[in-house]
Amino acid sequence: MAQQDTEQQAVAGGVLPVDDEGFVIDTEDTEEREAAYRARGTARPITVVGNPVLHRETKDVTVFDAELAELVDDMFASQRAAEGVGLAANQIGVDKKVFVYDCPDDEGVRHVGVVCNPVLDELPAERRVLDDSNEGCLSVPTAYAELARPDHAVVRGQDEKGNPIVVRGTGYFARCLQHETDHLYGYLYIDRLSKRERKEALRQMAEGTPRYETVPND
Repeated sequence: MAQQDTEQQAVAGGVLPVDDEGFVIDTEDTEEREAAYRARGTARPITVVGNPVLHRETKDVTVFDAELAELVDDMFASQRAAEGVGLAANQIGVDKKVFVYDCPDDEGVRHVGVVCNPVLDELPAERRVLDDSNEGCLSVPTAYAELARPDHAVVRGQDEKGNPIVVRGTGYFARCLQHETDHLYGYLYIDRLSKRERKEALRQMAEGTPRYETVPND
């Protein structure tokens, strides 16, 4: 009972508890936590492919202050406005290594969290089971393509307060963790497609109309 009380206080204070293996428990109080971030934030327009900030590695987060907290709030608000499940800072034009997520896994369990300075673990060959499901991106609006990614991911980084964290995901959530980490190192999912597939995705984008506000490329 005392351990449960401690964990509840940690969630309320913004520091997520961890399980016995050291992985963040990001599946508790998801509605309340996401709503609190979003209520404090302001939605910003989404940058799209071609914007230089999306095509270079972002800068490490070194200061965990009120400015970063405000950015995280705005990212959650922007993510919800665009109906996304993950958002990297450079997708709203900010050159910082941080992403947020509000993403279900393949079992429908909701995960909500923040990762700064993410680094993906290299999976051993025996655990590299590929999933070739469709993938889309808020920065490539209205376009989708099949992309093979490992169906398991482990990301190490820090939360918005600078505490070390390890996040584990499977299935759709694993895809989200890999997708958002890619963003912060200057890669969009279409960069992992063949030339023909990339061209098709860009055609879909050109012919579609985003349902959210974007930043036009001059």
